[in-house]
Amino acid sequence: MQLATIFIGFIIFGFSENIKGPAIPRIQFDYRLDESQLGTLLSLNALGYLIACSFTAFLTRLWGIKLVTISAFGIMILSGFLIFVSRSYPVFSSSYFLMYIGNGMLEIGLAILGARIFVKNTGMMMNLSHGFYGLSSTVAPLMATGLMSVTVYGHTLDWRGMYAVVLSLSLIPILSALRSSFPGDDLPQEDRLPLRTLMKDPALWFMVLILTFGVVSELAVGGWLVNFLEKAYAWDTVTASGMLSAFFLCFALARIILGPLTDRIGFNLSLIVFSGFSAVCTFAAILGGENLAFLFAAAGIGIAMIYPTVMAFIAQRYPNGSDTAITFTVTLMGVGSVVGNFLIGGIIELVKNQYGADTQIGLLRGLQAGYGFIGLCAAICAVCSFILYRYLKQRKELI
Repeated sequence: MQLATIFIGFIIFGFSENIKGPAIPRIQFDYRLDESQLGTLLSLNALGYLIACSFTAFLTRLWGIKLVTISAFGIMILSGFLIFVSRSYPVFSSSYFLMYIGNGMLEIGLAILGARIFVKNTGMMMNLSHGFYGLSSTVAPLMATGLMSVTVYGHTLDWRGMYAVVLSLSLIPILSALRSSFPGDDLPQEDRLPLRTLMKDPALWFMVLILTFGVVSELAVGGWLVNFLEKAYAWDTVTASGMLSAFFLCFALARIILGPLTDRIGFNLSLIVFSGFSAVCTFAAILGGENLAFLFAAAGIGIAMIYPTVMAFIAQRYPNGSDTAITFTVTLMGVGSVVGNFLIGGIIELVKNQYGADTQIGLLRGLQAGYGFIGLCAAICAVCSFILYRYLKQRKELI
C-alpha cells in the first residue's frame, strides 16, 4: 500500500501537471490572453505551488505524512470541480491556483515518502517512482486532447470537463493511503537536523540551483511545447500533442531504464551528463528547425533524471534531515518556477515585438527565443552540477 500510494500518486501528479499542454491554447482563446498574460497566469499558479511547498513540511510534523498526502489529493479533486463550474476568468484562475496548492503539497509529500521508504538502491527507486510521473505525462496530452472532444448527454466536456474528470482520479490514491501506515513520523525532534545547520552546507545551495534550473526546463516543456509547435510550424493540436507525449515517453523510459545507472556512476556525475544532454538537444532542435523537432522529445531523456537524482542525493546526504532539506530546496525551486514562466512569456513578447508583433517571422523568432531560455536553463543546470562535483570531489564527499 505504501508503494501503491507513491506510484499511483506520481501517476496522478503527472496527469495534473501535463494535461495543460493541449488545454492552454483553448484557455488562451476563451479568455483572450496574449503570451505575456499566459506566462503571468502560469507564474501565479507556480506561486500557489510555492506557497504549498512552504507549509507542507510543517503540516507533516503536525498531522503526519498520511493525512497531508490525503489532503493534497482531496484539494486536487475539489479544484477539478471548481474549474468545471468556472465561467469567469477570476473564478477559473482561483480554481487553477488551488490545483497548484494541491500539486505543491503532493510534490513535498511524495518526496518525503520516497526519502523515508527508499533506503536501499535510492537512485534506482527514486527514478522508478518518478518514472510513473513520466508515464502518465506521456499519456496526459493525448488523453486531454481526446477527453476535450468527448460528448456526454449532448454536452462536450471541453477543457473544463477534462480537468474535472482527470483530477477526480485522485480518489484512487486516497483509498490506498487510507489503508497504509508510513514510517518516520515518530522520529524524535532532537534527532532531526535543523534548517540552520542544513543552510550552512554549500552543497545544499548547489542542489537548490540545480533543481531550480532543471525543473524550470522540465516543466516549461509541458506548458510551451504544444504552443510552440502549433504557432511556429502550424502543426495541428493532435500532432503537437503527440510530440509532447513523445517527450514524456523519453522522459519516463529514461527514469525507468537509466535509474540504476545513477547509482552506478554516482549522483553528482549523473547530473552533469544528463542536464548537458538535454541542453544540447534543445538548442539543436531550435536551430535545426522543423526537421529536427524530434530532438525536443529527445531532450526529455536528460532532463528527466534531474529531479529524482537530486532527491536521492538529499536522502543519502541528510538521512535525518531529508524532510527539511527537501522542503527547503523545493520551496526555493518554486521561486524559480514563478520567475521562469514569467520570463519565457516576457521574452517571447519582447522578441516578437522587435521583429514585428503582427508578422509570422516575429512570432517565430519570439517563440524560438522563449524556448531557447528553456535550453539555457538546462545548460546552467549542467554548469552548476559541474561546480558541485568539483566541490565535493575535493572533500571526498561525492555520492
